[in-house]
Parts: sequence; C-alpha cells; structure tokens
Amino acid sequence: MLIAAPLLAWFDQHGRRLPWRGSQDPYIVLVSEVMLQQTRVETVIPYFAQWLQRFPTLASLAEAPLQDVLAAWEGLGYYSRARNLQQAAQMIMTELNGQIPADLPALRRLPGVGRYTAGAVASIAFGMPAPTLDGNIRRVLSRVFDVSEDARSPAGERQLWALAAGQLPAERPGDYNQALMDLGATICIPQTPHCPDCPLAALCQAQLLGIQTERPVLARRPVSPHITVTAAIIERDGRVLITQRPPHGLLGGMWEFPGGKQQAGETLPECLQREIREELDVRVEVGTPAGVYRHAYTHFRLTLHAFFCRLPSGEPRALEVADLRWVSPAELAAYPMGKVDRQIALSLLRR
Repeated sequence: MLIAAPLLAWFDQHGRRLPWRGSQDPYIVLVSEVMLQQTRVETVIPYFAQWLQRFPTLASLAEAPLQDVLAAWEGLGYYSRARNLQQAAQMIMTELNGQIPADLPALRRLPGVGRYTAGAVASIAFGMPAPTLDGNIRRVLSRVFDVSEDARSPAGERQLWALAAGQLPAERPGDYNQALMDLGATICIPQTPHCPDCPLAALCQAQLLGIQTERPVLARRPVSPHITVTAAIIERDGRVLITQRPPHGLLGGMWEFPGGKQQAGETLPECLQREIREELDVRVEVGTPAGVYRHAYTHFRLTLHAFFCRLPSGEPRALEVADLRWVSPAELAAYPMGKVDRQIALSLLRR
C-alpha cells in the first residue's frame, strides 16, 4: 500500500500557505525547521519574519552578537535552539565555505540538527529522498498503518522511521514530507480527526477498524516534578540588578533576576539570601513580596517567588553567573529574558 499519490494530490490543493513554503533556499528551510521543533506553526510565523529581517543571510547570523540572537528568539522557548542555530551558521561559514551541506551525514554534524531536521532540510531544500518524522507524521503513519507499538518507544521509533522511508517517493520527497505534516496538522489531528475529509481514509487501517483515536499509542508520561525558586529585585539609585546565566544549559546566556532553587527546610527568604551569597558574594535584606509566577517547562513545573531586596553593603561579584548589570527598568527590554523574568521586568516598568 502506497500513500504518496493521493497525499500529493491533496497537498497540491490543500497544503498550507506558509511564509517559508515555496523557497528552496537552504538557509530559510533550516531556520524554519529549527523554529518548528516542538513549536506550533502559528507561534513560529511572526518570529520567522522578524528573524529574517534581523539575520537575512547565514553570514549575518554567524557574525551577530549572541545577545542579538537570543533577543530575536525571546518568547519561542527552548533557547538552546537559537544558540545551536548560530553555532551551525558559524560552522558552515568557517568549515563548509558558507554552503549548507546537501547530504544527511554532514547535516547531522551541525549543532542542533537531529535526524528529523536533517531529513526535512535535505528533502525540502535539496530534493533528496530523505525521510523525516515529526509529531504530525508519527500520528498519520500510526493511524494509516495501525502501528500498535508505543510511538515513543525504540521499537515504535524503528517501525515509524521504516514506514517513513518505505513510503517516500523518489519524486517530490520534500512536498511529500510537508504533505504528511500538513495532513497531521489540519485533518489527522489528535482527538477528533476529520476522517471524511482525509485523502487517505480509504487506506487508513485504524479508521477502517474504528480505532483512529487510539493511535498513536503513547505511554503515559510521568508527572512533571515541581520546583520552587526565588528571585531578588535588588534596586539601587533607580536601577535594578540583573545577572546573566551561564552560556550552556536551560536558558543559557539569558538574563534574569538573581536567585535560585529552594532547598529542603529553607524558608523563601533563607533560600534567596543563600543564593545571592553563592552567586554574587553579597548579603541581601529580603523585603516585601513582589509577585508569584508560574511556568511549565518540558520536564518540570516552576513556581517563582519574587521579593524586593536591599543591599546593605558590599558590591556584587559574578561568582556563579556569567555577568551582571545595573540597569533601569526601561533598559530591561534590551536584555533577552525567559518568560517569567520578562513578566517581572514588565511589572517593574508598569510601576
């Protein structure tokens, strides 16, 4: 059973019109595919346009200050993608004569380019017969071929990649991969698939068995742990202290209000005083609460308690942070921040 012909016919009439579609510029394809990793199309569209205005070429991205790159990415989340994308651009400029490679092994060597992104770039930008597998494609293939293995398990992964490769046509492989993505995003949606409108309805084994909502099989994820953190709003002479996170890890290179994770047995003020001492080698006096902020990351949930604080003496030193700055509330907009810290910054600006 081959699905390419009816799928491509449907795509020609109903494929989504997206800003990056129709271009075979490898840089445009690479940027869009990295942005689309774990992020909805609707979220990506405005960021994609802004990105190309600020970094219209691979060379401009490679040469840009990291802070400019992170600022352009702010709000998209998963900030390692931005750092990896710039590192990939720098690697391409210095080691590959400024040309994004057209073969899968070379693409896979680029920072932040995994199997999915390499397959998407190779097929869409270069017309190579390379399969790819994102969440939408997993769902379509799991239903059409009634895959009973857990789609996230090693066995399920192998089966789905084999189906993706086995169904890939020699002609128009990029359009085929994008057609699968579009079908999963618009018709073969998670809870209530629009089976009567699907070009593969007559071929879909799960639909014929009436079990389309039971595919893909996904094992229940464990409950995300919850952590409590504190943040200090330290003001002096109309300015507030912010610190820069180390360049690697969660929110690497971003700016934040200093603080950290609460340990067992600590009160919130005790946590904040310890963290400021460890990070900045100064003692703070913890004052009134400045707000409670909640956010969910991929693998944990966070509740942040912010406090207005005062430095009775001493000058902060960057011990466990990459850098520190005293800035006015109006200047905070120039410093890339994660979602929670940006909310704190906006609250200071509104005071």
